[in-house]
Amino acid sequence: MAQSSSNNGGTDQVLVEERASVRTIILNRPKQLNALSFPMISRLLELFHASEGDSNVKMIILKGNGRAFCAGGDVTAVVHNVRQGNWKLGADYFREEFTLNYLMATYSKPQVSILNGIVMGGGLGASVHGRFRVATEKSVCAMPETALGLFPDVGASYFYSRLPGFFGEYAGLTGARFDGAEMLACGLATHFVPSERLPFLEQALGKVNTSDPDVISTIISRFSNIPKLKAESPYHKMKIIDRCFSQRTIEEIISSLENEALNKKDDWISSTIQSLKKASPTSLKISLRSIREGRLQSVGSCLVREYRMVCHVLRGEFSKDFFEGCRALLIDKDKNPKWEPSRLELIRDDDVDRYFSKIDDEDWEDLKLPPRSNLPPYAIAKL
Repeated sequence: MAQSSSNNGGTDQVLVEERASVRTIILNRPKQLNALSFPMISRLLELFHASEGDSNVKMIILKGNGRAFCAGGDVTAVVHNVRQGNWKLGADYFREEFTLNYLMATYSKPQVSILNGIVMGGGLGASVHGRFRVATEKSVCAMPETALGLFPDVGASYFYSRLPGFFGEYAGLTGARFDGAEMLACGLATHFVPSERLPFLEQALGKVNTSDPDVISTIISRFSNIPKLKAESPYHKMKIIDRCFSQRTIEEIISSLENEALNKKDDWISSTIQSLKKASPTSLKISLRSIREGRLQSVGSCLVREYRMVCHVLRGEFSKDFFEGCRALLIDKDKNPKWEPSRLELIRDDDVDRYFSKIDDEDWEDLKLPPRSNLPPYAIAKL
């Protein structure tokens, strides 16, 4: 087995192992929980393009070193750049990341992501778009963006809007965390393999000499089992989630949850209300609309729209909540963001509309998605 890596600014942030027809790509910033730096995203794009063109590579395995698969994008670096007065450097980061998400979503060869640990934000973007996602008892995933003044991005408006019922609205608006059993139940994961079986799974996959997803799925299934959902799992609350999170507006979602709370004492309902009340009001409004629009859009259209949205967030014309959220949660860590506007009722529909419009800047352009060809049926379905 050959191992190689690219030297990114003196750090080997992405490692590559070759085994027969399988290329294993390892995210290697364990101290930062494999948060995706700009050089990592560029290197992943390079590797995915090269692997697609290499007829010797039949399959890609993507995994993380240490206790995380990937804790998301390196947003503190993005915020640092934008604070220096250059929002476009931040936009460049998201443009590369969203292009990688699109490439993974429309990839012509199976990508098997091994989610043995923390999977947050951009970590979901780097895995859920691929063909196979293997969760374990150590998996924990979330898209906590509304608590940061952002919105579920990296194509989440595509994959969250396709979860059962209104579970995607619940997950995206509250930033709720799910374990491996819940990831499998709702479809974020395709398989669940106990972590002690992973070395044997990788060994078996290493012998694969085909890109046939049925063959690969059969191999993964040999090591899989169906875990039991914990008694207090929100997945058991689907009736309430569908009743409340199908409401037209954030205000109506919250008041329907408050009505449910009057009818029965339930810690889950009160903590769900708390999560929504702690989040950025602007984030909640744009996130709900984004997920609702995503239900009817292709993965490419979702990423183009999310790129517009993230550019508006970075420019901070209407709200600077993203910078305040990063300050409060990631930099100063006082966990006490001061959102502005501070209340849902201060945000009008046309304020929300603005996030979905083109940027008024002559140098700016929409996300340009790379042309794709020779796609397998499961990738074509997303277009």
